[in-house]
Amino acid sequence: MKTSEPNNTQPTDAEKLALANVFITSLQSNDWDTMRSILAADASWTLPGTSLLSGYANGAEAIIKRAQGLKHFGVNFDLKYILIGFKGFTLSLRNTASRGDLILDEQVAIVFEVNGGKIIDMATYLSDVAGINAFFIAGI
Repeated sequence: MKTSEPNNTQPTDAEKLALANVFITSLQSNDWDTMRSILAADASWTLPGTSLLSGYANGAEAIIKRAQGLKHFGVNFDLKYILIGFKGFTLSLRNTASRGDLILDEQVAIVFEVNGGKIIDMATYLSDVAGINAFFIAGI
């Protein structure tokens, strides 16, 4: 069975909360092995815009590469809320960074879908898509 196909086992709220905490902690601490352990091999992550990091990241390794790219640009992830849903959870964040005259300061929601104890899908929603298009550019 493909990991992203429903397995009729609904994750508990405690399991969703635990995955949320592991994801944000591994992102903040650059613990890519731990992040990899909670991602389905065929998970996907969408990020709006036209920046270097925008578009689809398909597969656990592509997701980790995107997370590493965010860290490479110096993004700080300030967790505001973990919101629990029926099929997953959402992280409400304030992402900030600066580079030269460029400033990134935006509200972010990453919506996660969970199945079989793993993250199978992530979709990012941003308050300032134009801001990421200007910030995540070549040259660093």
